[in-house]
Amino acid sequence: MTAPSIALFNNNDRAGNTTLVYHLAHMMVRLDHNVLAVDLDPQASLTSMCLDESEIEDLWLNPSELIAQGEFAVTPGAGRVRDDRTVADAVRPILEGTGDVALVEPVSLKPGLWLLPGSLDLSRFEDKLSNDWLKSLAGDEAGIRTTTAFHRMVEHAAASVDADIVLIDVGPNLGAINRSALLAADSVLMPLAADLFSLKGLSNLGPTLREWQHNWQQVVLPQVPHGISAPPAEMTPMGYVIMQPEMRLDRPVEAYERWLERIPWVYSAAVLGEQSPAPDDDRHHIATLRDYRSLMQLAHDARKPMFELKTADGALGSTQKYVQICYREFRGLAQNILQRASDR
Repeated sequence: MTAPSIALFNNNDRAGNTTLVYHLAHMMVRLDHNVLAVDLDPQASLTSMCLDESEIEDLWLNPSELIAQGEFAVTPGAGRVRDDRTVADAVRPILEGTGDVALVEPVSLKPGLWLLPGSLDLSRFEDKLSNDWLKSLAGDEAGIRTTTAFHRMVEHAAASVDADIVLIDVGPNLGAINRSALLAADSVLMPLAADLFSLKGLSNLGPTLREWQHNWQQVVLPQVPHGISAPPAEMTPMGYVIMQPEMRLDRPVEAYERWLERIPWVYSAAVLGEQSPAPDDDRHHIATLRDYRSLMQLAHDARKPMFELKTADGALGSTQKYVQICYREFRGLAQNILQRASDR
């Protein structure tokens, strides 16, 4: 049985996707699950949260570049990472026309947690995916191999580490990279801010997901050649998580509440495609996470999740109580998401 995959996505870069992926991954490990986190955002934000700068340099700079800059290549086997382990490396043979997707191995972050690292070079794959999407609709085998590259890469990595759950971080747009990434997901979880940007993102996202799913399932899947693993493109909407903003004097509570009240209807109408949704149906609201701004910098400096901060990390006095609240909220959210994933 393959591990269920969840893409965290909204067409709004204010929604905190990467922070949510990072903390959910760590919490799910605490709940005794093997977790594979996948960074398919060309900005590689998740990778920068999970690895330190020297490790990222080892991944992104090949030995010839290091030598040219007067640096020595990293000794093979030293540290957690080695060359050719990013998602950009995986798709490079397709991009350069030299072969199929390279099934790279994930990086071990801690017992039970692995990462398929991202790279800024992944942005080069956007045009190739866009052009080959049209070819895959026509049944072209090369186009189908391109479009299924992320799926096959993630499928291999999850099996290699015996993952129980896969969390996929994607960028805030509706481009070709995200189309291929979301086609590979069993479910889509949407972090939202209670503002106009998130609501507008939802109204664009829902119809687009349904169009992608229809084209893949009805047009492409029947033409996939034997021997190519292709995703079913379920992309089942799992629900949404409200990322509560910091309340400021120039953004009163009333403005937040006004947008918050509109989310259930917009989600049901745009994402689920319901014809007459109830305006106050919040069944798809999984949780609301408070603003943890006071903990974020400490967590960044300590290179650990907010709920793992200790006194030695600077979490003193009332801040330590805030850490405990953060732990309870993320634990409850992770349990809810794991239950929804198992109920699919």
